Order: sequence, then structure tokens, then C-alpha cells
Amino acid sequence: MEHFLKDFLLNVLIISSPLALYPFLYRLRHRLIYYRSLMFFIFALALIVTMCFPVKIIGFNYDFRSIPLTIGSLYGGGAIALLLYGTLIMTRYLLDSPDNLLYALSILPTYLIVYIAIRKFQQASLVWKLAWAVILSILIKLITLILFLTITNQYSYLLNQPLQLLTTYAMQALIVGVTVYAIEFLNRHYHMQEEVVKSEKMRLVSDMAASVAHEIRNPLTAVRGFIHLLGSPGIQADKKEFYKNICFSELDRAEHIIADYLSLARTDPELMEAINVNVEVEYLSNILLTYANFNNVNLSVQLAKGDAPLTMGDRYKFRQALINIGKHAIEAMPNGGMLELATECRNDIATVTIRDTGSGMTGDQLKRLGTPYYSTKEKGTGLGMMISFSIIKKMNGKIDVRSEVGKGTRFTLAFPRHKPVTMG
Repeated sequence: MEHFLKDFLLNVLIISSPLALYPFLYRLRHRLIYYRSLMFFIFALALIVTMCFPVKIIGFNYDFRSIPLTIGSLYGGGAIALLLYGTLIMTRYLLDSPDNLLYALSILPTYLIVYIAIRKFQQASLVWKLAWAVILSILIKLITLILFLTITNQYSYLLNQPLQLLTTYAMQALIVGVTVYAIEFLNRHYHMQEEVVKSEKMRLVSDMAASVAHEIRNPLTAVRGFIHLLGSPGIQADKKEFYKNICFSELDRAEHIIADYLSLARTDPELMEAINVNVEVEYLSNILLTYANFNNVNLSVQLAKGDAPLTMGDRYKFRQALINIGKHAIEAMPNGGMLELATECRNDIATVTIRDTGSGMTGDQLKRLGTPYYSTKEKGTGLGMMISFSIIKKMNGKIDVRSEVGKGTRFTLAFPRHKPVTMG
């Protein structure tokens, strides 16, 4: 009995070993030739090894060969099934088993049953797949054994130890059921992984499209506003030139934004230059002026005195971040209010403060600010603020947001101060 259990456990390990390679098989399933070749190799190897380590029952070598034969045939298809049948017959011949021709005649009729079952199996539900696999593995062994013993006039052996024979068939059914369930579980798991990957790719495309639309809308809104001003009657020539230059500047910024998104896959270094924070905040006030007037918002600008507050970064991206935050502040004041823009130098830090008197935010809203798909606006995506936060952090800047519901919000952006090297 001990010897029987050892051989039985060895067969179970051999049969279940293909499951370790099944994830790799699943990834190859779209490359049909490689998939079927590797599947045949795995199950043929399991078939050969099980036949080399049989369990002896009532004078016959019982080796669970029908399990890899059944599972490999059902998942591999008719061609793989035929090759596995050929492998079984050839292996039996090489092991010097008796009556090989009679055995071949006994097992080949079961191929027809397998061939018919394959099509039904592939379209069946999990429960029916389990049932088909168990029934088929039992039929292969039972039909082959009955035909072989009948041809060789040894059918009396079937009645010698029926309980042990039935127990072995029950064990075989259990192994087949567990194996098929494991394969289906792996199939479903990897299918879900693929769906997640596909949905992530689609979400990425959606994010990109929404982000591009959001970023491009800002300069276009500014251009639209200044074009309206250019069409105003009695406007002075110097004002026209000023508005025209801003329009061109904003169109250039839109072009830079598009170039940034097109170059996301590249690792080119960003353009780093000294940025005069005062100049950029003054530029921001000019950009936001028409939008603020349209929303009944007054602008107040206070620039740092003395030495120019300089920092290092990409000028166009810095503008992009400031404009996003400034527009967010104006939109937080639907009934009008005051938008304050200020710069300050604190030792080695250059700061920009953007303060509004809008509706403010709760503590929970502040925590989620700057994360994807979170916006305090009804139709907002949150991508503009997320990109702004990302730009500021890439410039080694820090963001401090203070807000009180009903009283407004204050953004304080702090950047390392750049001190130009003087030659002399």
C-alpha cells in the first residue's frame, strides 16, 4: 500500500507540473504555431513520464496516462490530440509493453470521442468543462481497457479487485477536475489581467486627450479675449500691438504644449533657464485680465521690490502652471471677487502667491487637490491642476494651499532662488 501511495503521488505531481508553464502558454496563444508546439511538448512529456512510473493494479500497469492525454487534447485541439495518441502508442512500444498492435486498435476508437468532445468543450461553461473532462478521461481508460481485455480474452481481470479499480477511477476523476479547474482559473486570471491592461491603455489615451484639450483651451481662451479687444473701436495703435504680441505669445505657448505631449515618450532634457518671477506674474496678470473682467473679478498685483526674484525652470511650463492656477482661482468666484497676485523674496526662496476670495475648499477637497479626475468644478477633470502641481515639483518647488469655505483660497508657490554668477 505504501508503494502504491508513493507511485500515486508521483503521478499526481507529474500531471500537475504543466500548470507551472501554463501562464507562459497563455501568453503565446495568439502565436498559434508556437502555442500548439509548446502545448504538445508539455503534455507529451507529462504523458511519457507518467507511463514510466505506473501504479500496479490487479496485475496491470495503471499510470493515469489518460489525464494528460485528455487535458492536452481538449485544450490543444484535434491535431494535438492525434499527436498525443501517437506519442502514447510509441512510448508504449519503446517500453516493451506486450500486444502493442492490439492496444493501438483498442485506444484509437476513443480518438473519435475526443474529437467530437473538443468542439463542445471549447464552448462550454466551467461546470460543463469539468464534466466533459472527467467523463472523457474515464471513457478513454474504460473503453480502451474493455476492448483490450476482450481482444486478449482477459476481461475477467476487471472483476478481480473492483473496489480498488473504482477508487483509482475516482482519484483520476478528482485529479482531472482539479487540473481543469486550475487551468480555467489561470485562464480567467490572465484574461482579467489583459482586460485591465487594455482598460489602462484606453484610460491613458482618454487622459491624454482630455489633458491636451484642457491645456490648449487656456491659450485659446486668452487669444479669443484679446481678438475681441482688437476689434474694439477707437483702440490705440500701441495697445493693438501689445494685444497682438500677447496673441502670438499664447499661440506659441499652445504650440509648445502640443510639442510637450508629442515628446512624452522621449527622454530629451527640458530647457532650463533663469526665470524672472516678477516678469512672469506680470505676464500672468495680462493673460488673466480679460477673463477676470468677464467674470467680474478685480486683479491686484504686488511685485517684489529690489533684486529680481529668479528661479530655474522651463519658462513655458512655468507659465502653464501659473495660468492653470490663476484660471482655477477666477472660476472659484462665480459671483465676482478679488484675485491677488504677489511675489516675494525670502532669503533663498522666491515665492508666488495667488489668492482669491471665492467659495473656498474643505479639508477633504484640499487633500485631493492635484490628483487625477478630481476637480471642484462641475465639468472639470482635475488634469490641469494635476499638471500644474507636477510642473512645480519638477522645478523643485513647493506648494502650500490654504483655504476656508466661504472666504477663499491662497496658493503659495515657493521656488529655490537662482543667483546669477557675476563676472569680475
